Amino acid sequence: MTRVRCEQITRRFGDTVALDAISLDVAPGELFFLLGPSGCGKSTLLRLIAGLLTPTGGRIRFDDRDVTALGTEQRNAVMCFQSYALWPHLTVRENVRFGLDVRGLGRAEQRERVDEVLRLVQMSAYAARKPNELSGGQQQRVALARALSIQPKVLLLDEPRSNLDAGLRVAMRQEIRRIQKALHLTVILVTHDQEEAISMSDRIAIMRHGRFEQVGTPLQVYEAPTTEFVATFVGRVNLIPGKLSPGSEAGQVAFQTWFGSLALRAPSASPGGLPPSDEARAVIRPERIQLLPLHEPLSRNAFRGEVSESTYTGQVVRYTVQMEGRPLRVDAWDPVRVGRFPEGSAVAVQFPDSVHLLPEER
Repeated sequence: MTRVRCEQITRRFGDTVALDAISLDVAPGELFFLLGPSGCGKSTLLRLIAGLLTPTGGRIRFDDRDVTALGTEQRNAVMCFQSYALWPHLTVRENVRFGLDVRGLGRAEQRERVDEVLRLVQMSAYAARKPNELSGGQQQRVALARALSIQPKVLLLDEPRSNLDAGLRVAMRQEIRRIQKALHLTVILVTHDQEEAISMSDRIAIMRHGRFEQVGTPLQVYEAPTTEFVATFVGRVNLIPGKLSPGSEAGQVAFQTWFGSLALRAPSASPGGLPPSDEARAVIRPERIQLLPLHEPLSRNAFRGEVSESTYTGQVVRYTVQMEGRPLRVDAWDPVRVGRFPEGSAVAVQFPDSVHLLPEER
């Protein structure tokens, strides 16, 4: 297993700064995701780690070895592209063997490695087929087998599931995770799919404008985003502006919003050390809010609202609720059990007493 370290990496294309002095440490055997919008620099960073580009400044190390000036073969990093890049005139076995042949391995060792990786990606039965006889998911498995056959130190995947339909995307998500853990391989994967990153990764780097906004576990990034960009980019969210002040009870603070005052537990209310009366934004995910039938009197942290939109998706009903003239997102899971509220319904909107707060951006 290999540790990958990027130290103050900068990459310019003419006057354009694609990466701006960023540093990253990927642990040995980690499944690490680079996540961000198009043009944020994630594919550029992947190509730099692969040796397909040279940084304008900074160093790249595999363990303690400086590989900044080395080519792909010398650093033994393999990159799989979105297109799979399979030779159409070669069989599956010949495609997988191609890289081994270029490296001059003996025929017996080539056969052994090809058989091993085809078993690993569950493609042994298709070894004699040509790429045009395979589904998209099967072609991706072949591209993955070809990369794994040369026993890379680091595997780099650039949006590997972007060409697959929804069902295959889920299946390949599980396959990539299974293979990575079976081989104890360091894998860095680029995506702009938030669900993919949250469900698969050990850690995620959220990128924007050639810099890292946040690096952390899926739980940290989703539950405790460090910036408003991360909060809005990863999943659905309500950002509720307000002011903190001392609460009416010990261990509480009051968070004054446009629709009323939320009573919050003090330790969770100020994770960043926000002082009382400071302006802040509450990061509240739609699934953390409950809709209840409207009864009097309302309980603590419950307020009146009116359902203006309701969308049934199967597992969840996505509501838009008007609170004092402003919209709020609410996701109700298990709609059969909790019931549904038609558009125009008056409801009680129940907020949690533990939320993540961000300082108001100025």
